[in-house]
Amino acid sequence: MAALLEVDNLRVGFGGCDVVRGVSFTVGAGESVALVGESGCGKSMTSLALTRLPPTDRAEVSGSVRFDGRPLSGPTNGIAYVFQDPMGSLNPVMKVGRQIREAMRGPGDIAGLLRSVGFASPEAIMVSYPCELSGGMCQRAMIAMALAGEPRLLVADEPTTALDVTTQAEVMDLIGRVTKERGMALLLATHNLALVAGRCDRMCVLYAGRIVEDGVVGEVLAAPRHPYTRGLVRAVPRIEDGRANRLRDIPGTVPSPADIARMQGCVFAPRCEFARPECRLAGAEERRCVAARPA
Repeated sequence: MAALLEVDNLRVGFGGCDVVRGVSFTVGAGESVALVGESGCGKSMTSLALTRLPPTDRAEVSGSVRFDGRPLSGPTNGIAYVFQDPMGSLNPVMKVGRQIREAMRGPGDIAGLLRSVGFASPEAIMVSYPCELSGGMCQRAMIAMALAGEPRLLVADEPTTALDVTTQAEVMDLIGRVTKERGMALLLATHNLALVAGRCDRMCVLYAGRIVEDGVVGEVLAAPRHPYTRGLVRAVPRIEDGRANRLRDIPGTVPSPADIARMQGCVFAPRCEFARPECRLAGAEERRCVAARPA
């Protein structure tokens, strides 16, 4: 599969502390790839840095990002975003239809676009303000706005945050449907493995700003190699024989960028149940895990 997006050694830092530490991955044309990890692992920052959209102008971004074979150094019509907070992403003083119109390259059918994302009465949505819509409806409007520019890659950054379980499934099914119908690639950033299974082709597991494992979704979930990935998989709620299994969490928290800068060895070692003395020595890396055990 030809690579539509190529990311090589991407780094994002603030004041000398890296929050994204040499991330490399590809997304093929029409492919769906997930960036998975806990909050604070660098998923959102990686997604934003693709088009140089970090939250402040103090961000130090380096590395190579190529889109459709060409170097990418800023926003492009070929990439559209769906953010995790639709209520905060939509302009509260502009009607939805006007906001979608601004995202279009030229004249277009706004009502048809809204209908394609599941609105039965698109004309009413067009003249509504975001505050008049539910969270799920706002996210559908955001998806319509993203599609308005006819992108080739849709970046969905935690698109189901703050939505109830039923609405989460509806939004993810919608994203899957529109990307497939339009032949778009998808980059999904999420902490929810349940959203990834069956919806994405490949996944990259991030920990503390670095990819520790990647591969085909089914293979990674069935036989995770890295202890961090195993911890994420075990933390997914399961019901077997009518009983809910006890949740197993990963002890501790993701270290801050400042703490990472002072650490030697694998930064996951303090939380790893398989950690060995050599894991804490200089030169040990999360990606080349020496403590990995068969699943």
